[in-house]
Amino acid sequence: MAEHNDVGRLGEEAAARYLVLHGYHIKERDWHIGHKDIDIIAEKQGILVFVEVKTRSSMNYDAPENSVDNDKKRYLLEAANAYVNMQQTDMAIRFDIVSVIKEGTFYKIKHFPNAFDASDWKPKHIQYKRF
Repeated sequence: MAEHNDVGRLGEEAAARYLVLHGYHIKERDWHIGHKDIDIIAEKQGILVFVEVKTRSSMNYDAPENSVDNDKKRYLLEAANAYVNMQQTDMAIRFDIVSVIKEGTFYKIKHFPNAFDASDWKPKHIQYKRF
C-alpha cells in the first residue's frame, strides 16, 4: 500500500476515535456506493452525520479541510442521498469535516461540524448534445 494510503487510513482511525470520545456512535466506515465513498457515517443526538476526513502528514501543504472542493461536496451529497434512501431513514443529516495532521506519533485534529450543506455547491453546467 502506498504511503499516502497509510497516512489516510491512520487519519481516519484517529478521526473515528476522536468522534467516539466526543459522543458519536460510528455506524459505518469507508462506505461505498459505486465510485463514491463516505469516510465515516456516525450518529449523535438523533442526527446522522456524514464525515469527510482529510489527513496530511505535515503542514507543508494547504490545510487539509481546504481540499474539500465543490466536486467532493457533490460526491458526498450524492453518496449520502443514496445511503439515506437505502436505509429508509428520515433522520436529520449533517456534513462534517475532520482535519487530521500527523505530527510524529501524534495527531492534531480539528472538527468542523456542519461544514457544508446542499446549498454550498453549484452543479456543473451540463452541456446537452443534439441528436
